[in-house]
Amino acid sequence: MAASNMRLAFFSSLLLLFLINSCQSLSSHNIYLRRQASILVSVKQSLESYDPSLDSWNVSNYVLLCSWTGIQCDGMNRSVVALDLSNSNISGTLSPAITELRSLVSLSIQGNGFSDEFPREIHKLIRLQFLNISNNLFSGELAWEFSQLKELQVLDVYNNNLNGTLPLGVTHLAKLKYLDFGGNYFHGTIPPSYGSMQQLKYLSLKGNDLRGLIPGELGNLTSLEQLYLGYYNDFDGGIPPEFGKLTNLVHIDLANCSLSGPIPPELGGLSKLDTLFLQTNELTGPIPPELGNLSTIKSLDLSNNALTGDIPLEFSGLRRLILLNLFLNKLHGEIPYFIAELPELQVLKLWHNNFTGAIPAKLGENGRLIELDLSSNKLTGLVPKSLCLGRKLQILILRINFLFGPLPDDLGHCDTLWRVRLGQNYLTGSIPSGFLYLPELSLMELQNNYLSGQVPQQTSKTPSKLEQMNLADNRLSGPLPASIGNFSNLQILMLSGNRFTGEIPSQIGQLKNVFTLDMSRNDLSGNIPPEIGDCRTLTYLDLSQNQLSGPIPVQITQIHILNCLNISWNHLNQSLPKEIGSMKSLTSADFSHNNFSGSIPEFGQYSFFNSTSFSGNPQLCGSYLNPCNYSSTSPLQFHDQNSSRSQVPGKFKLLFALGLLACSLVFAVLAIIKTRKIRRNSNSWKLTAFQKLEFGCEEILECVKENNIIGRGGAGIVYRGLMPNGEPVAVKKLLGITRGSSHDNGLSAEVQTLGQIRHRNIVRLLAFCSNKETNLLVYEYMPNGSLGEVLHGKRGGFLKWDTRLKIAIEAAKGLCYLHHDCSPLIIHRDVKSNNILLSSDFEAHVADFGLAKFLQDTGASECMSAIAGSYGYIAPGRRPVGDFGEEGLDIVQWTKTQTKSSKEGVVKILDQGLTDIPLIEAMQVFFVAMLCVQEQSVERPTMREVVQMLAQAIQPSTYRMQ
Repeated sequence: MAASNMRLAFFSSLLLLFLINSCQSLSSHNIYLRRQASILVSVKQSLESYDPSLDSWNVSNYVLLCSWTGIQCDGMNRSVVALDLSNSNISGTLSPAITELRSLVSLSIQGNGFSDEFPREIHKLIRLQFLNISNNLFSGELAWEFSQLKELQVLDVYNNNLNGTLPLGVTHLAKLKYLDFGGNYFHGTIPPSYGSMQQLKYLSLKGNDLRGLIPGELGNLTSLEQLYLGYYNDFDGGIPPEFGKLTNLVHIDLANCSLSGPIPPELGGLSKLDTLFLQTNELTGPIPPELGNLSTIKSLDLSNNALTGDIPLEFSGLRRLILLNLFLNKLHGEIPYFIAELPELQVLKLWHNNFTGAIPAKLGENGRLIELDLSSNKLTGLVPKSLCLGRKLQILILRINFLFGPLPDDLGHCDTLWRVRLGQNYLTGSIPSGFLYLPELSLMELQNNYLSGQVPQQTSKTPSKLEQMNLADNRLSGPLPASIGNFSNLQILMLSGNRFTGEIPSQIGQLKNVFTLDMSRNDLSGNIPPEIGDCRTLTYLDLSQNQLSGPIPVQITQIHILNCLNISWNHLNQSLPKEIGSMKSLTSADFSHNNFSGSIPEFGQYSFFNSTSFSGNPQLCGSYLNPCNYSSTSPLQFHDQNSSRSQVPGKFKLLFALGLLACSLVFAVLAIIKTRKIRRNSNSWKLTAFQKLEFGCEEILECVKENNIIGRGGAGIVYRGLMPNGEPVAVKKLLGITRGSSHDNGLSAEVQTLGQIRHRNIVRLLAFCSNKETNLLVYEYMPNGSLGEVLHGKRGGFLKWDTRLKIAIEAAKGLCYLHHDCSPLIIHRDVKSNNILLSSDFEAHVADFGLAKFLQDTGASECMSAIAGSYGYIAPGRRPVGDFGEEGLDIVQWTKTQTKSSKEGVVKILDQGLTDIPLIEAMQVFFVAMLCVQEQSVERPTMREVVQMLAQAIQPSTYRMQ
């Protein structure tokens, strides 16, 4: 019995001890959870804005810490081992308190708006293996104690504002496999010691300001699978032959970084390579035959260099090749027959070389061809019949060659085609049935050929997506089909220089989106259809050199944005409609060589037209060529009679003046009362900040004063303001938009998008301050004003050539970002010298998105509602119109006349106030400018190409004009 009691007492003591220890352990567990929760809440409190999902971060809820948004704990639910706040709409600074979470193994905060320096105490997280801070606004240098981060395997800081030289400390990270320093502002050279990180599998240094030689030591990174060094870096020398030792490389991208010299044949030994990008450099010499050993290669881009010779026969072994880009080189010879036999080939772009001979007849028989561009060569022969055999072809560009014969009938059944450019060849025969009405077709160019027959009538009812059609300068005949009205999305229609007959179909009025319509130089007859007035978006209309008769339909005045009207050399009659004088947008008109009669109206736009616009009309009077003779009372007598009748007694004039003064005083008092009321109600304003601010709406409103105005425009009024902390800002008061009204049209959402734009060459939107009546945009202040003010003001002489070229490149980079890299993509649509602002060191910043368009993922576009910008074409540089020696002549026409469109003629238009101009640079800039003002939009370069071409204009040592 005693023994039994002893066993029971022992068991009770053991159980009690176990419970006590369990309670102590549970208490310790809760304390640790609460401590980590407090750290995370502290981090949240340092943020300016964040996603509502982070509201779950609350100390009172610490027991559920491991279920908080973005948190992952260890297997015992005790320690936070991973924090993922990717794409959480966060702005502000990252608190150093984050480094107190000592158990962290993984930290990802990519895709937010974090700014200022990243916490240098990061070395305290000694267990950290994964760190991703990409796509933020972190700045400063990476002066971290890398040697403490011994476990780090992934370091991704891509697309921030980091600067300084590349940190050497990363070479001590023995376990590092992934390193991305791309998309920042690192400068200097690539340290040769980077070649010691032999465990690396991924290395990206692209998109910085790196210079010097690429160290051959990088060839020691034998574990490397992906290497990116291009884009905006500006290296000396060429591609190190040592890269041939990187036998595990799968992807290498050295594009657009000023590499010169030959392509090393050693690259042919990279047996695992599937992507080789060397485009947009200054590489010379032939393509090494050794590249034919790259049996696994899928994408090969050597475009936009100065390569010579022909396509190596060894390329026949590239059986996995999907993309081959060799355009913009100096290659010659025939396109090898085996190109057509590459089984996986989808994209073939060889344009702007000197290739001769025929296009391989079997091209497209692999059934995979998607994009083909062989334009601007010297190719002859027929267009192959099998190009769309696989029904996948989307882009077909063969323009500017010597191709002849008919177009394959099969192209009329290629439903995938959306871009066709076959102009400037010697093609004959008729247009294949269905070719103009393909369901996905957006662009059709067949101009400058010898095509004949009639334009086919549409037989199906499939809606057309066609936006541009150019059939000019062929031998097409017969009447225009009524189905021409089915092109409801058409923007440009060029039919000039053919043999069309009959009347212009009334269905032309169904082209609701057309802005350029040219039917000149045909045999069209009958009246101009009044339905043409329904084409409300027309800016250019040319019906000249036809057989048209009858009057000008007055409905044409319904086209309120028409800029150019040419109806010369027809048989039109009756009088000129006086309503045309009220078309304020009409800057050029030609009524010459018709049968018009009566007098020329002498008001409105008629007074701006050249007198030659009316010549060749014997019965028309009013110009100095044919003055009108009045037989009745002379104009002078008529004026005298009117003036005697219109005399007003002096006392009435005095009363009128006093009344006007009283009204002015009333308006002034009301304005003062309204201003005070707005300021009293400043707490009703809403401030949307896009970065950390030390001021609010009240301080912003203090800037909106008459004596602070620094600019006015169609978009609004701009004020300069000084914040309490001494920071200067520019405040733009938008005109004509009321927040929350029916005219808002998504302004708030658009401003949110603009606020997220982060680029060195785009003016940063700091904040948006608004109430129900007024919208104020707050921008960073640019002390040197606009480029237009500097060029045309007294300071223009101080803007030297090097500075001007730098500004051009920087402005192009800003636009390039909007067009190609922004999300959503944005088209500015009001680029001019006054919308390029200059910082204190004359760095260019693109500004004023008043006419911008957001391009949606669907490919469609939506106009920004915010503001209507400047009206019409405004060129940068010299003032766009006036003082060119001839009425109506603009800067583009004048430049072409002066230089005869030859870049060697650029000396005739250079600013006489400049000295020491590098002639080669000036010619290259002129060449780029002429490309950008090509009449056909499809012939203009993309902004990405403009940036590349302008960057290539900078010559290290060139002949300079004194």
